[in-house]
Amino acid sequence: MLGRHRIRVSGYLRPVPTRNPYPTAAAFLPDKLSMTALRDAVQGCRGCPLYANATQAVFGEGTLKAEVMLVGEQPGDQEDKAGAPFVGPAGKVLDRALEEAGIDRGTTYVTNAVKHFKWKAARGTRRIHDKPSWTETMACRPWLDAELALVKPRALVLLGAVAAQALLGKTFKVTQQRGKPLDSELADLVLATIHPSAVLRAENRDEMFAELVDDLRVVSRTFAH
Repeated sequence: MLGRHRIRVSGYLRPVPTRNPYPTAAAFLPDKLSMTALRDAVQGCRGCPLYANATQAVFGEGTLKAEVMLVGEQPGDQEDKAGAPFVGPAGKVLDRALEEAGIDRGTTYVTNAVKHFKWKAARGTRRIHDKPSWTETMACRPWLDAELALVKPRALVLLGAVAAQALLGKTFKVTQQRGKPLDSELADLVLATIHPSAVLRAENRDEMFAELVDDLRVVSRTFAH
């Protein structure tokens, strides 16, 4: 059984579960945690099988002084190619929602719970998103823990079920608890909402988008200067 890898996050130690069939990312983290070292090290991660079919690992982006950290599920097709988070269609939805909520994305830190793109082949050369499994998500969690430890956000926004469950537990339901401040030591304000891609898939896009903006406004209202 693998040992327990512990990362200091917001003043306390949080262990990564040991019951995982993959080696997990723990062994691939650099000895000294810095954003530069993490970005370099993540490209060599073999903590789960997802690296094999991805173009590259996609690490978080933003300022280390960010008050707001946003966590999505995993990179999409365009993110996998560009090497940056939330630059595809869902990223455009997120940018617009942040702007309407009064949050400047340039002052935030944006990342994903899983750093490699998991996909399945479609007709032609298209690559279709495939939801990462629980074990794949847990294998990747040391990277996310390290980002939290370095950024130390005041507000943590979890976009979608994969991100929320990665940090709040497998039984967490975004549909039941979205838009509400959550009891967590991860940040002063922890909030879960839908992933921006859910807006793109919805028949009632305008309504879904408005609800996403409303959830994000909880953050802007809490930290209004």
